[in-house]
Amino acid sequence: MGGPRPFLSAMKSFDLNIENVLEDWNVSDALREIVANAIDEELLTKTSCVRIFKKADGWHIRDFGRGLKYSHLTQNENEEKLGRRDLVIGKFGVGLKDALATLDRNRIKVRIRSRHGDISLGKLGKQGFGDVITLHALISDPSQPKFVGTDFLLRGVTKKQIEEAKTFFLRFSDERLLEQTKYGQVLKRHKDNARIYINGVRVAEESGFLFSYNITSLTKAMEKALNRERTHVGRAAYTQRVKDILLECRDASVAEIIAKDLKNFEKGKLHDELQWVDVAVHACKLLNATGKYIFLTPSEYRIAPMIINRAQGDGYTIITIPENVRKKLRGLKDLFDMPIMDLSQYVEQWNTSFEFTFVKPTELKKKERQIYERTSEIFGLLGGQPPIIRKVLISETMRLEGWEEAVGVWEPHEGRIVIKRSQLKSLREYAGTLLHETAHATSGASDVSAWFEDELTRTLGVIASQTLDKATG
Repeated sequence: MGGPRPFLSAMKSFDLNIENVLEDWNVSDALREIVANAIDEELLTKTSCVRIFKKADGWHIRDFGRGLKYSHLTQNENEEKLGRRDLVIGKFGVGLKDALATLDRNRIKVRIRSRHGDISLGKLGKQGFGDVITLHALISDPSQPKFVGTDFLLRGVTKKQIEEAKTFFLRFSDERLLEQTKYGQVLKRHKDNARIYINGVRVAEESGFLFSYNITSLTKAMEKALNRERTHVGRAAYTQRVKDILLECRDASVAEIIAKDLKNFEKGKLHDELQWVDVAVHACKLLNATGKYIFLTPSEYRIAPMIINRAQGDGYTIITIPENVRKKLRGLKDLFDMPIMDLSQYVEQWNTSFEFTFVKPTELKKKERQIYERTSEIFGLLGGQPPIIRKVLISETMRLEGWEEAVGVWEPHEGRIVIKRSQLKSLREYAGTLLHETAHATSGASDVSAWFEDELTRTLGVIASQTLDKATG
């Protein structure tokens, strides 16, 4: 019982000196650490992709890099990895030791093979303190001196544990890349939760995010926040980088998802990213550059139904936005240096390209024509048609004034009054509009206020209709 152990005679034992065992780690956490180290080696050496496969002797995790040495088990922090935080996953050399301790605690048999030697695990007395039993790496000469890379053979691991470990890594996930930026990647949100990756390793999940993200450019705050487990990293650590990624986005596929989400503003169902004002403003700029959108607040939506219907008929999508975002958008241009399209921009654009659709008297309905033919009588109330007005025309379409379509307009350069056809539905409305525009023509004055204009038109219409009715009565 107390004699020498012959199988150790050709081996060297290396005390792993593990004092604080991560009790909350399970087998999948340990596997994650081994896979992370293998991927780091792949990235640092630019060698073939890591392989995870099962053979008759157990599960294998293999890279094709420089090969693991027992000295790698002594490091607290890997200087090479610390210098390549833009590329690699790992940070702590102790992570591998934690993984080995966790596997041993769960009775998983481990054999590590590289050209530098074969390593397994065993419990031995601590040097100089034989009564203190600790976990040791048992190191022997390489069984395959020309072996390429490092191979971890794991006996007792289940397929479920392997698959669970793989879910920590972007490369093994079903995430779809939407856009690559200098700070990281925007990924299509997973069906359950959005996922936050750092250099391809999942560190958090977000139920309220619109997208998943893979952050590849780390801030100092993020580096400090990365704990040994690299899980449950708080939002405060990565919020700024998520913003940076979104503010760099230019792709239409991202814009389409943002547009769909912005439509939920009035329902109070916006995802978290679009509640950040700077991100919402950029989203509007992005949408404006990639499609036909008009941005307005809920109050604008309520007061301008006619313009909105016309804009939608022209192929525009209406996006309602908060007032604080609307204020930020005023005067801004999109990614192609075009003005952000709001109601005012749309009205201006409409009027610039506007053309009347004139209706000939012979094309009017009988009642419309009867009212139109009383034009001279209406002018007679003013002493006759003013010489400055050469003609009065009827149009199906009119320019926009404010948030509504004008019912009449005086065009001094043409010497004509144009009245919207809908005004011919009654003598009062037609006469009021005609006299209103005549006042503009004879006075040269412009409109004062919407209330004043409406009241003036109504009053003139009443006067004209009563007078003319009496004359014909």
